[in-house]
Amino acid sequence: MKIAILSRNRNLYSTRRLVEAGRARDHEVYVFDTLKCYMDIATMRPAIYYKGERLEHFDAVIPRIGASITFYGLAVLRQFEMMSTFPLNESVAIGRSRDKLRSLQLLSRKGIGLPITSFAHSVESTEDLIRLVGGAPLVVKLLEGTQGKGVVLAETKKAAESVIDAFRELKADFLVQEFVKEAGGADIRCLVIGQRVVAAMMRQAREGEFRSNLHRGGTASVIKLSPAERSTAVRAARTMGLNVAGVDILRSREGPVVLEVNSSPGLEGIETATHKDIAGMIYRFIETHARPNRTRTRGKG
Repeated sequence: MKIAILSRNRNLYSTRRLVEAGRARDHEVYVFDTLKCYMDIATMRPAIYYKGERLEHFDAVIPRIGASITFYGLAVLRQFEMMSTFPLNESVAIGRSRDKLRSLQLLSRKGIGLPITSFAHSVESTEDLIRLVGGAPLVVKLLEGTQGKGVVLAETKKAAESVIDAFRELKADFLVQEFVKEAGGADIRCLVIGQRVVAAMMRQAREGEFRSNLHRGGTASVIKLSPAERSTAVRAARTMGLNVAGVDILRSREGPVVLEVNSSPGLEGIETATHKDIAGMIYRFIETHARPNRTRTRGKG
């Protein structure tokens, strides 16, 4: 099969692994810098160009679209979809997951466990926002943050008011969530492909830190999931419409609660922790679900 990977950096671990795993399975794999793709939005003949060459007839596209380029990245992915290329994750599904507020609302509607969350625009609502999540300590999250950036733990009501006021001064959109103390600074990353969790790891925050992201010095270890945790992860990915997702879960007194559903999960941490060939599993999914395009025009990569 002929497969395109949309990635800003071909040297990133996840991109390299996807290239290696695809070529090991005898696929033609090409990497395209998303921001260097440009489009001809013509009636009945949509096209994508890269370095002066028209890209056509790819069997599948694997989007590795960073949060900072979501708008343009989804436009490029939609163009591939218009050209009948199978997307590992559809543009609409990625858009849902990237909108943190919308994703929480969708998960809530499906009855999936979530931390108590509040959201408001008016500055007059600050006290109510804090009250709704059970008071301090609480977590304030920027809607646009990634990898733990823009996430603040406010340990007192006064600190919470200060953080909320500061974010409002910056005209930033944010959520206020309960702090799940019993999680002990740890969360669980579930890697979902299709209808099952294929790997899971526990990420433990370093001492003095409450964010467990590996980019912030957290450590990862293999973990055995409960049936409820597996079900929650699969339902969360399905609610977003994602074929491949990293679902982040906390263990709370009420059971598993979903923090986030990531449409472009990194492979390094979970492959290292579990010693599983996640990249190969992704290609097995593509091989099962993508329909080969018969016409061929070679693309650059």
